[in-house]
Amino acid sequence: MASNDNFINNSMLEEDPNGNASLAPSQEKSFKPRWGPSHKGAKKLAKLYSSRKRYCELISITVFFILLLTDVALLSVNFQFNSIPTICLAAVLGIATADFLSGLVHWAADTWGSVDIPLLGKNFIRPFREHHIDPTSITRHDFVETNGDNLLLASPLLAFLAIKLFFSTEKEVADASFQIYYIFLSTVSIALTNQIHKWSHTYFGLPKWVVFLQDLHLIMPRRHHRIHHVSPHETYYCITAGWLNWPLEKIGFWRHLECIISHLFGSSPRSDDMAWAGLMD
Repeated sequence: MASNDNFINNSMLEEDPNGNASLAPSQEKSFKPRWGPSHKGAKKLAKLYSSRKRYCELISITVFFILLLTDVALLSVNFQFNSIPTICLAAVLGIATADFLSGLVHWAADTWGSVDIPLLGKNFIRPFREHHIDPTSITRHDFVETNGDNLLLASPLLAFLAIKLFFSTEKEVADASFQIYYIFLSTVSIALTNQIHKWSHTYFGLPKWVVFLQDLHLIMPRRHHRIHHVSPHETYYCITAGWLNWPLEKIGFWRHLECIISHLFGSSPRSDDMAWAGLMD
């Protein structure tokens, strides 16, 4: 893992969110931004966000909230106070599960694939490429662009849960309360992940309750996420709460996965990511 000096020299600075730092006057003419909205790659990637993609995001958000309200209503009907300890345990495990899944998806999209892949490239890999060369672009995205993909991924689980709750008796719901709340709270955590990620890049104007949750490390703190934003972005992929980043780094989880995939398929990790980062005017 990189040292503290690496983080300071290479990560997104809190007082300069695009990380380009102050330069001496003699350097300014030849300066090319390491990252930020003026980077050539960032500008090209931002233009690939299409109206069709936004239309799909609006549909996924609408479907998600219909399913969420349905699940909340069905859970409320079957709620019992003696299930509170079970709900608390399900919440902790649900957040941890979402944290791991966020890391797995984040690692896969950062490390492999290309923006040129049909369907997946421009729709799902593109935001990851843009984010590494313009880390604060996410703070300029509205609710739809920030959350559309995650809410799409969460919707099938909410649909499954709604069907299960609707066709179960009160006793069946009580007997399966841990499973039900675990699925529900894992899914809600998955749905919130990119909003939490956006907050981790927002250094000004955050609501106090968000900062409070970050300080408690119930959601991913801002300084914690800076560790990921050290080129070549090869560690600390979990972005829901960040709880699993340290243990996964200690056992070399992501490095071992990369070695296996590289050995099987001959692929080079992060090659597309580095190619976009290398684009200059």
